[in-house]
Amino acid sequence: DGSQKRYAPGVVVVAEHAPDKAVFERTLVHELVHAYDQCRAKVDWKSGAHHACAEIRASSLSGECDLSQEINRGVFGLMAHHGKCVKRRAALSLALAGRAEPEATVDAVFDRCYADTAPFERHPDFA
Repeated sequence: DGSQKRYAPGVVVVAEHAPDKAVFERTLVHELVHAYDQCRAKVDWKSGAHHACAEIRASSLSGECDLSQEINRGVFGLMAHHGKCVKRRAALSLALAGRAEPEATVDAVFDRCYADTAPFERHPDFA
């Protein structure tokens, strides 16, 4: 009928994709950062820059790039590992969504989006 469908905001975590409490918590925080961004900034998910910024923030603030996670993935580096991980995971999210040039898109907005830690005062410490 040509009408635009509205969606009901929410977060769904599928149990098979969260094998333990730590994975569940990281996934939930990642998705809640997206929800926060949607409410605060009205993310235009069709925009590559908006999508990249949302993925940078969610990867950065969720704990998925803390050192222990990187070691578990077999990626180890003490110098700037967090930022490198955030770039890699944000670009992967964009690539999986079918975005062209995901690395360049992430690079174009990285510094501004990585510095934005709202609603936190700083990047959380996931020891």
